[in-house]
Amino acid sequence: QLQLVESGGGLVQPGGSLRLSCAISRSTVDFYSLCWFRQAPGTAREGVSCIRPSTGDTLYIGPVKGRFRITRDNANLYLQMINLKPEDTAVYYCAATEKHIPVWDYFSDDKYDYWGQGTQVTVSL
Repeated sequence: QLQLVESGGGLVQPGGSLRLSCAISRSTVDFYSLCWFRQAPGTAREGVSCIRPSTGDTLYIGPVKGRFRITRDNANLYLQMINLKPEDTAVYYCAATEKHIPVWDYFSDDKYDYWGQGTQVTVSL
């Protein structure tokens, strides 16, 4: 059974950095799209960043551009986060799909079949 396991979350001060990891029990090249989503209390889950393993193409939501970087290797998905802000506080999830979805659907969480359990990121003084 496929497993996605996130790690690397924690408490950090504004301006700090964290690197999230998602260990995947199959090769990342098996998937069409790999993404990080996040969900803050009282809000809907939102897509943060995605990568298409076959091409290396990446996608970011506006508020994280220039601060977050998504990468992968054969068995892991990563999210390097710098200059963190209080509004980045959320539970972060990695997600994967084998389906060939259009680029406008990359941040649609209902298109993803596989999810991790989430890791908490808290940005606060």
